[in-house]
Amino acid sequence: MAKERKTMFDQDIDREIAERMKDEYGVAGSDRELDPRWRASFKIVEEIKPEHGPGEVEGPEQSPSQEYREALINLLEMQADSELAGALGYVPCVKMAPTVEEFLAASMIVKDEFRHARVVYKLLEYLGIDVNARLQEHDFTLRVEEDQTDLGTRRVAADKRVNIFYYPIDTWYDFVAFNFCMDRGAGHQLEDVLESSYKPWARVMEGIFKEEKFHIAHGDSWVRQLAQNPETHDKMQEALNKWYPRTMNIFGRPRSSKNKLYRRLGLKKRDNDEVRQAFAAEVKERCQAFGLQVSEWKPEWERLPEEAFVTG
Repeated sequence: MAKERKTMFDQDIDREIAERMKDEYGVAGSDRELDPRWRASFKIVEEIKPEHGPGEVEGPEQSPSQEYREALINLLEMQADSELAGALGYVPCVKMAPTVEEFLAASMIVKDEFRHARVVYKLLEYLGIDVNARLQEHDFTLRVEEDQTDLGTRRVAADKRVNIFYYPIDTWYDFVAFNFCMDRGAGHQLEDVLESSYKPWARVMEGIFKEEKFHIAHGDSWVRQLAQNPETHDKMQEALNKWYPRTMNIFGRPRSSKNKLYRRLGLKKRDNDEVRQAFAAEVKERCQAFGLQVSEWKPEWERLPEEAFVTG
């Protein structure tokens, strides 16, 4: 008889967590340094001295405090929920693909996002979270009616996904603009995690970050192609006008207390608005090269969430 599967991931509960993590990630403890290829590229404007350095907390059993554990779980739940909701939102995009090659590319992006969700939820399981119960509690396929709702910065359900994943992706132009904007925004956010004080998170982020770069490159390639074709330029501009402001809303409020907590614990590196401005500068540079205009974003600072929603 096959062994009963009691959790989202097959695990031998009699083995130490560090040993199980070694099977998954190939490492346990501090047997090697983080891959220098994925070191963060940004410069920090406002330094907050962290209490824990990169990779210092080697696993759930070494969590230095309840405050650290709660902050880490909150960030991981935000990322995992966003990864899963994003993957489910991408599924309908596969059939929109205009070529055989793009059927494969879109399918690979969907696969990547589901893998990201699995990896981050697994980190939560190692921290004692009942992931299957969480999946039953929330509807990650939930989407709003595109023509009836402008969410601004609001969430519409109790899960922790970034609110941009409540919008449907209805056309290939939307899919391309989403790759170009949202995957780039996620990449800028997650770059902080490459040097996270929680080593298991930093470790898995190496692979996730690499795959996000593929998604961003996919968006860049198609934005260039559609923007430079007179027959498709206006539709590409229209899609950019829709998704760019929505992405600008995901980064959180400047100088928030939650962000300062994460930075003090070594779980983040930068202020929310530093990440936003790095994203905006890159989008502006790309759009100038592609012959597109960056749409205006008017921040409603008092309505922005205090913390950025970690995505992927």
